[in-house]
Amino acid sequence: MNSHCNGKVGETAVEEFHCNNGFNDLIIDTKKSAVVHRKHEVSRKETEDESRLPVLEAAYTSILRHLGEDTDRDGLLRTPLRAAKAIQFLTKGYHETIDDILNNAIFDEDHDEMVIVKDIDVFSLCEHHLVPFFGKVTPSFVFQTPFGDLVGPLVTSAPLLSLSRFTLRLTKQIAMGICDALQPKGVAVVVEAAHMCMVMRGVQKMNSRTVTSTMLGVYLEDPKTREEFLALAMRA
Repeated sequence: MNSHCNGKVGETAVEEFHCNNGFNDLIIDTKKSAVVHRKHEVSRKETEDESRLPVLEAAYTSILRHLGEDTDRDGLLRTPLRAAKAIQFLTKGYHETIDDILNNAIFDEDHDEMVIVKDIDVFSLCEHHLVPFFGKVTPSFVFQTPFGDLVGPLVTSAPLLSLSRFTLRLTKQIAMGICDALQPKGVAVVVEAAHMCMVMRGVQKMNSRTVTSTMLGVYLEDPKTREEFLALAMRA
């Protein structure tokens, strides 16, 4: 009887072992497939960028000539090509997703309090004049449960998406990105930026800063949570 029971247990253990191994293999294969797909997409994007370079280069050459410049002089010989590559890099965020930024770097963490990451550098382009704006981003979120998902790259890399966006839109995009990725109780984002379209041209106010914020979930519904975040975010 005992031998029979032990044999059954052994068989069950072997079956479970094969089952678990099969499941683990499936997870590994899925991750490998995701990596291969991401590499394929990156390769495709690079090919598309290369194919569009001549058109962008010609456009910059035309702009410089219509401004009265001699594009054949030494200093400008390769400027249209450099400018074309630069604008592709500065707007690469159009082709990136939250999954690209995260790269599966989400981990369970026993923490259900507010998380704030202060003063992340952000650089982007104003969609009105295609000139830079730059500043600091302070995102915050509250975990849904004591074992919420903690993410490193998101709060450090998402604000660096190089999108030609107005600050108001970028602020909301960052908040929605964190919300979609982590499903927290709430998300808050504050962006303070200097816009070169107001500094170099237009009103030409050297020390002006634009501050925008987006509040979602508990930050919008609970005044105390919102006040705590704003007090900590604005503290020097």
